[in-house]
Amino acid sequence: MIALLRTAVPLFLAMIASMVGSLVVTSVLGKHDTVTLAAFAVVTAVLNPATAAVQGALRGLGPFIAPYRDDPGAAVPIVRDARWLSLATGLLGALAVICVPLLARSTGVPAEVVAEMGLLPYLLAVYLLVFASTGGASTILIALGRSRNVLWPTLVSGGVLSVLTVALVPSLGLTGVGLAWVISGTAAAATATYNVRRALGRPVGQARPRVAEIVRLAKVSIPLAGTVLIKFGVLGVVTFAASTTSTRDTAAHAVLTTLTGFIMLASLSIAQAAVPDMARASDTAQVRRVSRTAALLAVTGTLVGAGLLLGFGDRLLVLFSDDAAVRERVLSLLPLMLLSSMLDGAQAVQGFGLTALKRSSSSLGNFAVGYGLLVVAAVPVARTWGITGLWVAMAVANGLLVVLQGTGFHRHSAKLGRVLVG
Repeated sequence: MIALLRTAVPLFLAMIASMVGSLVVTSVLGKHDTVTLAAFAVVTAVLNPATAAVQGALRGLGPFIAPYRDDPGAAVPIVRDARWLSLATGLLGALAVICVPLLARSTGVPAEVVAEMGLLPYLLAVYLLVFASTGGASTILIALGRSRNVLWPTLVSGGVLSVLTVALVPSLGLTGVGLAWVISGTAAAATATYNVRRALGRPVGQARPRVAEIVRLAKVSIPLAGTVLIKFGVLGVVTFAASTTSTRDTAAHAVLTTLTGFIMLASLSIAQAAVPDMARASDTAQVRRVSRTAALLAVTGTLVGAGLLLGFGDRLLVLFSDDAAVRERVLSLLPLMLLSSMLDGAQAVQGFGLTALKRSSSSLGNFAVGYGLLVVAAVPVARTWGITGLWVAMAVANGLLVVLQGTGFHRHSAKLGRVLVG
């Protein structure tokens, strides 16, 4: 348990640093101009799931690298394969980001907002390609037991992004944000690449793509990207459903969603930290023991966050809304949000466990079922029971995923010997 915590804490801090950088950008743009902030929100509505999909795909690299912790240099060919796969995934995401203005016009986004985008979609597409070029550096470092090194690229990125945003936005607007993102992303990529080279003990170099090996990686990685896209897409529909209720409830839902992001940091960092240990497990009992420990820590992390929110809720919520009615609504729904987050954290551990066993396609199928039912129910539930009903529905969906993911993990971990040679 102590070893798992040591691995998870740097990941947790890295996630916080990343969030701080994003909050600085949003704050600076909000004070700069409302139309600028609206244009940024539209572009990032595509950038965020595209980045998450690339990141999700790269997490599938973990179980392939983890067995080489004692001989890192032998993993270099796999790292090369991962770079080809990540660049292909990043290229698709970059094309989606470039198409944002066209998509915005076709969906009725005001012309002034589309015009305000300027060069931002192109600059953020470059950023996404730079991010993809690292070939899953964070996943590689975690798999090799170097999770502390994951923190440095994020600190570099967050610091440079914050400083450049403050410096460039007043004169350049969204173009300044795009430049800040590209420069900070390049600095982070250089730091990550340096750390990976040190961890491997040799340069990665270049080589022709090994198609069969890349396909082998893709069988684990692409379902992970699909899982992320399903989750983002369905939560987007839930947000739309919440917007059909009332202005107060829509604002309350936005605050609850933001708080969920913070609450989930502990669970996600622990789940990621557990992947190498599960991938290196030699028998069924060992992999299940690591999974139980990770699930216990994830739930404990959620409970600690829940205690802070319930204990200091009203004082903390002032940071998110000046409207007393909105804060009251959020406080009334906190127990439901926390229940949903706890279940989501538990299923995430099981989902990452399936990734460690190279069975991420099972997780994709589970999300198609659990979140498929949620997307069908979202709008009718919102119209009938408001956002209270929506958060009940999300808790039920996450509870169903706990069962599905847990069942899948139990089934596949029972075949661990065959999985390891698969």
